[in-house]
Amino acid sequence: MRRLNQKEKRTLKFGVVCAIAIVGFAFATQWLGHWKKVRDSRAGIENKLETIDISGAKRAGLMSIVPVFEMPEKEEKQKFLFRDKLNEQLKKAGVKSKPLQVLPAVKSAVAGYKLLRLKCSAKCRFGQVLDLLARLNENPYLVGIEELKIECDPKKRQDVKLNLTISTFVK
Repeated sequence: MRRLNQKEKRTLKFGVVCAIAIVGFAFATQWLGHWKKVRDSRAGIENKLETIDISGAKRAGLMSIVPVFEMPEKEEKQKFLFRDKLNEQLKKAGVKSKPLQVLPAVKSAVAGYKLLRLKCSAKCRFGQVLDLLARLNENPYLVGIEELKIECDPKKRQDVKLNLTISTFVK
């Protein structure tokens, strides 16, 4: 092997610099392309967020129609919470009911939870039943209405006998 002269050393250095520049240019163009996609995606998301952003009054209106749900507690605690909330709703509707019956918890279709049911029997006016049913979804512990039976009094058509069974989840 002979030693390289100055001209060959310069050519070799120039070649290495060009090779590094080509590799750097290839990575830089890929990175810039990715950066442009990210910027475009971000701009699209910001536009969507601007269209979703609504006034406080409109948000409050939407939130009022969405049912609220509390996560299930232990059976003893949930039973009292659920019963108290239902009693409160019965009072708001003006329904005077017999004491609520707590039916035994049964296995539910949702793994890890049982279904606790409350049975309500009352005599009231038909309008009060409708008020109760309209506001029943405000109960944060309510899972579903298991039974609803309304019997009209043959003499007084507005007076009804209500049998209602509702359920909640318990741990």
